[in-house]
Amino acid sequence: MWSRKIVGKIQIFDNRKVVEEMDIIKRIKKNRTREKEIVQALQKEDELAWEEDEVAYMEGRIYVPNNKNIKEEILKEHHDPADVRHLGQHRMQELIKRIY
Repeated sequence: MWSRKIVGKIQIFDNRKVVEEMDIIKRIKKNRTREKEIVQALQKEDELAWEEDEVAYMEGRIYVPNNKNIKEEILKEHHDPADVRHLGQHRMQELIKRIY
């Protein structure tokens, strides 16, 4: 049985991926480091960047702080699932960029 819920602006399903996405979102919330680009975008208030539930969004995607550990975790979780065959570097990056 799959249940659907909204986390920020992302729709995720109640399975293994939910736990992983939630963990990443929690880590992003804890990391309050913001680069100049996102700070300026949030100050513009032009609907291209916004903050919701302590998560910043830019152009409809979750803003990922410049944190090596968080970025590696996102890559690993999108690269390693057993139910997904290897899509190639460019396709995997494209899929990640849809969310982050």
